[in-house]
Amino acid sequence: MEIIVKVDGDGQMDPSLIPDFIAPIAAGEADYTKGNRFFDLEEIRAMPRMRIFGNAVLSFMTKLSSGYWDVFDPTNGYTAIHKDVARHLPLKKISHRYFFETDMLFRLNILRAVVVDIPMSAKYGDEVSNLKISKIVGEFFFKHVRNFWKRIFYNYYLRDMSLASIELPLGVLMLIGGFFFGGYHWISSWQAGSQTPAGTVMLAAMPIIVGLQFILAFLSYDISSMPRRVLHSKRVKITVAGQREI
Repeated sequence: MEIIVKVDGDGQMDPSLIPDFIAPIAAGEADYTKGNRFFDLEEIRAMPRMRIFGNAVLSFMTKLSSGYWDVFDPTNGYTAIHKDVARHLPLKKISHRYFFETDMLFRLNILRAVVVDIPMSAKYGDEVSNLKISKIVGEFFFKHVRNFWKRIFYNYYLRDMSLASIELPLGVLMLIGGFFFGGYHWISSWQAGSQTPAGTVMLAAMPIIVGLQFILAFLSYDISSMPRRVLHSKRVKITVAGQREI
């Protein structure tokens, strides 16, 4: 097989959409496709509100940890992948259960694979979800933080270095330093019953403002550096000396 498709067995995914998932991969436009139930705003009304809120929060966290800023609905289990890309995935290291699809995105970014969202509808019946937010929120948060720092280290320090490699640590240090410096002098002035001098306020505000600018500059670079070139080789038929080759 050239393309592997995964469809969950909860009855919420329409198998007739499979051609939509494999088309971008077959055309050489993507390495991995995934469903997005939030594309049609009218159909979102049929989705339980708790799922809408949960997916919105998870999507933002996934954008940070995976580096795919243009994808949404990260826990969607309707996916397709080219075999040449799947071959390079560390299958034994990918998380199981509910974090599987999210961890897949992190692993795919490390490979620099192109990911495309496919609009889809989901069917919701009277079934009760086994996903308990209270049980997985801590696990998800920890894994997102872990994947974020791994991705930053792999992409910005181990494989390559750029201006963004300097902007992030410098921005974080200045932001933290400004908050600690300002907080220390604010507490000291409050205990002494006096006002904090304007110069001290500026010394605290300046590194905070500059640090935020550095972090925003890093995020801008990170968004612009999303993978754009597919990994798998598209088989194209060409004619050479009257013979058709693949």
